[in-house]
Amino acid sequence: MNDKRMKRAIPVEFVYQVFALLLAVIIVHAVYVSVVRPNADAFQRVEAERMQADRGYVQQRSLYVVVRDFEQETCFILMLWAFAIMGYKGVSAYQERRLLESELIEEEADGPITPQDMQGLSRRIQSLPAATQRLLLPRTLSAAVHRFAASDTIQGVSAAVRDLCQSEGERLESELSIIRYIAWAIPSVGFIGTVRGISDALAQAHRAVEGDITGVTQSLGVAFNSTFIALVISIIVMFFVHQLQLAQERVVLETEDYCDRRLIRRLRR
Repeated sequence: MNDKRMKRAIPVEFVYQVFALLLAVIIVHAVYVSVVRPNADAFQRVEAERMQADRGYVQQRSLYVVVRDFEQETCFILMLWAFAIMGYKGVSAYQERRLLESELIEEEADGPITPQDMQGLSRRIQSLPAATQRLLLPRTLSAAVHRFAASDTIQGVSAAVRDLCQSEGERLESELSIIRYIAWAIPSVGFIGTVRGISDALAQAHRAVEGDITGVTQSLGVAFNSTFIALVISIIVMFFVHQLQLAQERVVLETEDYCDRRLIRRLRR
């Protein structure tokens, strides 16, 4: 009994988000340790040797150097985490859309729906798998059936459908807050890298006065690179956030239209 309560107390989506974050940390850090930082160090060594051999040599840029620092690594971790959460919600939206194409309510030309038909609809909803019953369309139709049985008015059914779809839209909007927080955190992490790089550059200003500007340029590179990568990642994440929000809003609106077109307009007492 206690095990069942624990399973109900821990949402599946929360567990998914935790494991997605851990997996993102492992994957990104493994790539950085095995690929990014070794290549960045090797590139910088070669460039330093060329600059020592030729004072007129113009230092080249490398993507490995641009993304090598800890702030950029953190930004990529947050990006993968956001993509994982959006993927989970995107799959749910896709399942909702596919269910809208099903024949839970047979679309016959102007065929009326009587109270006996509502009972049959209720049985079809109850025969669906438990995971499918938790989707928006079965919940909305079930609420419509119960409201029609309780009030026996078409206006009551319409109000029940509208209220449930409205509350579902608000719930989906609130659940996007974690992704919006990640999208906000990414440029903030980039700004931390900017502050750290400028602070390191100022700490080495005495070397620049003596003629050695290597440390200052590397620290300023950290500042600019972290901001650049963070802003680019933030733009990408926000684009997909808006696409996900659009898909969810369409599902809610199409569910309400489905119920209005196939159920409410055809109800007969």
